[in-house]
Amino acid sequence: MRNTQGTNWLAVAAGAAVAWGAWSLLRRPQPYSFRDKVVVITGGSRGLGLVLAREFGRAGARVAICARNPAQVALALDDLERRGIRALGFRCDVGVRAEVEGLMEAVREHSGRIDVLVNNAGTIQVGPMETMTEADYDEAMRVHFWGPLYAAQAVLPEMRRRGDGRIVNIASIGGKVAVPHLLPYAASKFALVGLSEGLRAELAKDGIAVTTVAPWLMRTGSHVNALFKGQRRLEFAQFSTLGSLPLVTVSAEAAARQIVNACRQGDAELMVGWPAELAVRLHGLMPGLTADVLGLVNRLQPGPGGIGTERRLGRDSESALAPSVLTRSSDAAARRNNELDPS
Repeated sequence: MRNTQGTNWLAVAAGAAVAWGAWSLLRRPQPYSFRDKVVVITGGSRGLGLVLAREFGRAGARVAICARNPAQVALALDDLERRGIRALGFRCDVGVRAEVEGLMEAVREHSGRIDVLVNNAGTIQVGPMETMTEADYDEAMRVHFWGPLYAAQAVLPEMRRRGDGRIVNIASIGGKVAVPHLLPYAASKFALVGLSEGLRAELAKDGIAVTTVAPWLMRTGSHVNALFKGQRRLEFAQFSTLGSLPLVTVSAEAAARQIVNACRQGDAELMVGWPAELAVRLHGLMPGLTADVLGLVNRLQPGPGGIGTERRLGRDSESALAPSVLTRSSDAAARRNNELDPS
């Protein structure tokens, strides 16, 4: 006697899979035009944020940027104006809910609406675990987790009313695979990835597409503003050199183009750089092996020593090792992308 019950269940399962696939295709966000859309970019005064503002502006968007340093915001606005990009600039600490809410209200007063939110503001502390304090973890979480959450909460009511909107969360490969000497950064980026993926699932019903971006090393020029601890000069030399290597790093401009396109398409996730794709796939298949490899990498890193738990900016951690010919591309990006001290 044939097992008709099992056959029926298989048919039901296959039919459900086909129906789900068809429904997913129908529900997939439609390509989005940025013409006259209002795009808010946190951390938009320098580095990747500024390059994203240029790219969204070239696509026809009206851009609003914010950062904690008013002088850098002013320089960024000058940069965008010279390129013919319509832009507003505000001072805002994304780790403070009231300031984020005030930012969004100010943008609405000037522009009438907010169509796209790009959570890009970031901070990075580099050094061994022994040099990291609770304050470092708290700062990273405020910027990378609470800031994006505050910003999303501030824009969601109007996006829900319209049944339309885009949110882009700039996470990191460090939010997928935790690398040594970046523990507060990695922990907070992992939190952002979880938040972003959860928002994607919950907001799809409202017509809001959320994209999680996990870039590999990018040549943005941000190494001069990163915070270094322990043997800071060695840490800076290693960090700035790795972030400049050809073939394995991505230019800020190339990354920005990919991110804007992913936002336009409403993609769920974007890995920027082939090493990011490779690292995530290997970690997913062999997490034990990647953990062992990263343990070996950690043994090659500078030890605690140096200035201990104190921290210094990259620009204050130079040595005979860096800047060098090996960091030339990132140093040029720092000049190009408003990363230098405005004073």
